[in-house]
Amino acid sequence: MEQLESEVPPLPPRFRFRDLLLGDQSFPNDDRVQVEFYVNENTFKERLKLFFIKNQRSSLRIRVFNFSLKLLTCLLYIIRVMTDNPAQSAGASHSAYVLFPVFAQVIVAIISFLETMLLMYLSYKGNIWEQIFQVSFLLEMINTVPFIITIFWPSIRNIFIPVFLNCWLAKCALENMINDVHRAIQRTNSAMFNQVLILICTLLCLVFTGTCGIQHLERAGKNLSLFTSFYFCIVTFSTVGFGDVTPRIWPSQLLVVIMICVALVVLPLQFEELIYLWMERQKSGGNYSRHRAQTEKHVVLCVSALKIDLLMDFLNEFYAHPRLQDYYVVILCPTEMDLQVRRVLQIPLWSQRVIYLQGSVLKDQDLLRAKMDDAEACFILSSRNEVDRMAADHQTILRAWAVKDFAPNCPLYVQILKPENKFHVKFADHVVCEEEFKYAMLALNCVCPATSTLVTLLVHTSRGREGQQSPEQWQRMYGCCSGNEVYHIKVCDSKFFGEYNGKSFTYASFHAHKKYGVCLIGIKREDNKSILLNPGPRHIMASTDTCYYINITKEENSAFIFNQEEKKGGPAGGLFDGPSQLPVHSIIASMGTVAMDLQNTTPPDASVGKLVPPTVNGAGSRRPSIAPVQELADSASILPCDLLSDQSEDDSVFTDEKGHSSTEYVKGYPPNSPYIGSSPTLCHLLAEKAPFCCLRLDQGCRHNSFEDAKAYGFKNKLIIVSAETAGNGLYNFIVPLRAYYRPRKELNPIVLLLDNPLDSLLQCGIIYADNLVVVDKESTMSAEEDYMADAKTIVNVQTMFRLFPSLSIITELTHPSNMRFMQFRAKDCYSLALSKLEKKERDKGSNLAFMFRLPFAAGRVFSISMLDTLLYQSFVKDYMILIARLLLGLDTTPGSGYLCAMKVKEEDLWIGTYGRLFQKLCSSSAEIPIGIYRTESHIFCTSESQVSVSVDDCEDTKDKGDESRNNDPSDHPLLRKKSMQWARRLSKKSVRWQGASRDSSKENAQRIAQQRLNLYRRSEREELSELVRNRMRHLGLPTSGYDEQNDHQNTLSYVLINPSPDTRLELNDVKTPTIRRPPMSKNLVTVGRKNSLLTGKNLWQNQA
Repeated sequence: MEQLESEVPPLPPRFRFRDLLLGDQSFPNDDRVQVEFYVNENTFKERLKLFFIKNQRSSLRIRVFNFSLKLLTCLLYIIRVMTDNPAQSAGASHSAYVLFPVFAQVIVAIISFLETMLLMYLSYKGNIWEQIFQVSFLLEMINTVPFIITIFWPSIRNIFIPVFLNCWLAKCALENMINDVHRAIQRTNSAMFNQVLILICTLLCLVFTGTCGIQHLERAGKNLSLFTSFYFCIVTFSTVGFGDVTPRIWPSQLLVVIMICVALVVLPLQFEELIYLWMERQKSGGNYSRHRAQTEKHVVLCVSALKIDLLMDFLNEFYAHPRLQDYYVVILCPTEMDLQVRRVLQIPLWSQRVIYLQGSVLKDQDLLRAKMDDAEACFILSSRNEVDRMAADHQTILRAWAVKDFAPNCPLYVQILKPENKFHVKFADHVVCEEEFKYAMLALNCVCPATSTLVTLLVHTSRGREGQQSPEQWQRMYGCCSGNEVYHIKVCDSKFFGEYNGKSFTYASFHAHKKYGVCLIGIKREDNKSILLNPGPRHIMASTDTCYYINITKEENSAFIFNQEEKKGGPAGGLFDGPSQLPVHSIIASMGTVAMDLQNTTPPDASVGKLVPPTVNGAGSRRPSIAPVQELADSASILPCDLLSDQSEDDSVFTDEKGHSSTEYVKGYPPNSPYIGSSPTLCHLLAEKAPFCCLRLDQGCRHNSFEDAKAYGFKNKLIIVSAETAGNGLYNFIVPLRAYYRPRKELNPIVLLLDNPLDSLLQCGIIYADNLVVVDKESTMSAEEDYMADAKTIVNVQTMFRLFPSLSIITELTHPSNMRFMQFRAKDCYSLALSKLEKKERDKGSNLAFMFRLPFAAGRVFSISMLDTLLYQSFVKDYMILIARLLLGLDTTPGSGYLCAMKVKEEDLWIGTYGRLFQKLCSSSAEIPIGIYRTESHIFCTSESQVSVSVDDCEDTKDKGDESRNNDPSDHPLLRKKSMQWARRLSKKSVRWQGASRDSSKENAQRIAQQRLNLYRRSEREELSELVRNRMRHLGLPTSGYDEQNDHQNTLSYVLINPSPDTRLELNDVKTPTIRRPPMSKNLVTVGRKNSLLTGKNLWQNQA
């Protein structure tokens, strides 16, 4: 082995690393061989072939030359025919002018012949006969060889040569030239363009061939001119056939027959191909031209599947803004356009402004068709009907990346379904996460009623004309206030706020509302990108500040008539000040402030929920006065706002709670975020991590023996969340309810219910719950029909609604049209009347036709698809997403307020009007009200027979009707006659009795039917109540709480956004949302994760 190793030769010098570095390549005995590539192309034939055929640009020049040559031959033929004199003998001498076309034809024929032979030689592939018998080669020989022969045989120079057949060779040369043009400029050839070109060329060649042939053959007959022959061909091919010009000799007649037969065969084939390509182009949508993209503005809408609802929502909202009327919308979708979308896009209103392209966003070719690099914006929407919502987000992410890679300067507006995928599209200009907004609105609906309705109405474009023709006062008020939106303007450019430069924000907000009826809600400094909602009286207005306000329209569209303010206020007040003798409940929505109280520095527990009137001389003998809003905040009346300072009033409230000490709860940031990109929010947390066993509400453990909600003895009402799985979206539900600015005494226990049979509902304390939130529709996303995705949610809500009629049930649906099934009553004529009203508003073009549905108006249901308009509005109002996130508590900005509710009791009605309430809140606690949530007692017709009589019958049988209603405990004692008349007028089931006298037997039968229906209703309700009581007894639960429940079905609720200052506060107003000073704590701690996965029974309580 040692000998063999010693005999191993050393490496040659060329393999040494030193030589490789130094570049020493002078090796002895080098055995390398030099190889030359593409040697075959060095031959003369290959070089000619490269020049004439292979090279794109040189080949294009040859095609252009050949096309020009063929056109020249046709032109020379026409000149020769026009200068030829048939009467002249063959032997007569010709002038130089006459002989010039002949010599030119000979020269052109020689060039064409040589070119044809050269191309035949270069394209030879082994079969000479195949090339010889080609139609193009035969035509070349017929049109060139006779001219060459005449050079050597002068006696046949007058022989007729059909040179006009070169038009067909010109047609072939033009087709090849167009192909080379597209290949040379690296552009995809348009099949539609080629087919149209071929059809036009075929028609021209047929007409030219027939004209020249008939003219030549008729020289032996009538001697027709070229124009007469052209006229004859046009009349013949158009099937008109006047008969004034006809061929006289049989050769010309035979040529006409041949030409007609060729036209009948060739033209239908060309038209068929053209129609087929046109239909295919209609499916794919064609292209958006570069010229239009550079001269006109357009946006691109990218979706995976285009549905009619999504399309109409986008178009109605996008074109609602006057500035966008001249924009074009290019829709890029991978699927074929369905029939409904096709019908809509054929409407003249949309056909001139909407362009549908079938293609994929992931293909640069399709993005080029849509001219994405020239687009003003690109909207990328997710498919919320997909079974796998995570897969839908993945597709959206890839689309966003593709657009950003192709057009980095194009603004991106992206919609994401799952919050954990949001960080992948962080580069987009605007992002809306569906689950974030959905769970945040569900949570705030529990503490601030109708928050979802408030936000939905704010992000929809409306002029406030919905319901103005209705006889119902609440519909007129509600429809008028729904036209309020959020606008912005700089202080220096504003008449609304320009006069308040140098004054406090609270002063500007109150006086702008009092004087102009606008509600100033936020501000943004010029040197700060953050928007502050109600920064409080410590913020002094500057001329460079940007104001955000709520109004029916923006200031630029407003007219100022200062000398008629009182006259203007009269009718507006009349709209909202209608007298009512019914008990009315209201909730006033407002936004609190981070600043402290101005006039009252006492702890909030002494005044929160009660606006105590000031006493005058120790007695209430005259109307109490409200302190004025100060122009500048008094530093003595404003306590320092320290984010880490303890709030004694909050701690004192907390220490009074039974069984707890003030050291168990602290304020801090959640230690573990469920997904990347979640906004950190300061919350109420447990000082120590709760054991997993204590999270089970239905099972006792070694720490406690409680097995139902009643045993825990919660002071506040429960909030129950019924869901299929404990997903990451619940984080956005819990955080707003546990935010640091919520007083501890107002925190509601949250119970997560992963299954909702009756026993589980009763165990988790549904009879002690204030709100039940239902989000269990994930499993129904696989329904074949899109609108069935809400089926499970609707049926579950209806079941709970029948079992627990007094429970406030809040849910979210995929499709807004399904809201009509919420709290469904089969024979509710009032709902039928609302359906008629909704159809009328939709026919008028309203974007908010669904707003009069009672569950939506009350904030019990909303559709997250309504928030698609939030993304669309961001194209014009780039601040809308940020303001919506601040209102919903998804983002927190230091110094910014938050949305909350304030209770107004009967003792507070001394305030009188909404304007005085605005002043009271601004002067005492610096809070900005933004609306009223009102609940009215209302009677709903549940029987068809109740509306089957006319107005006269109702008046004649008034006493009898009162008797029957008094005998029915299920009916409310108050009946609004106007509502009954309106329901009868809109319902088609009303029967007009003819004649002055009516049969008493029919009245008796009607009364008996009504009593039978009431008995049926009572029996059904009693049966359901007995079922619930039996189950509670079986589980060992007391039934007292369920027995005390009342049926509040005969009420309706609605929200009034920024009502008139003259709007009167009604009797028994209940609540009102405000911006309060958020209490903070020094004890910022970190705790362990509490959102553990569940096993066993599906009950979990979040005690944080």
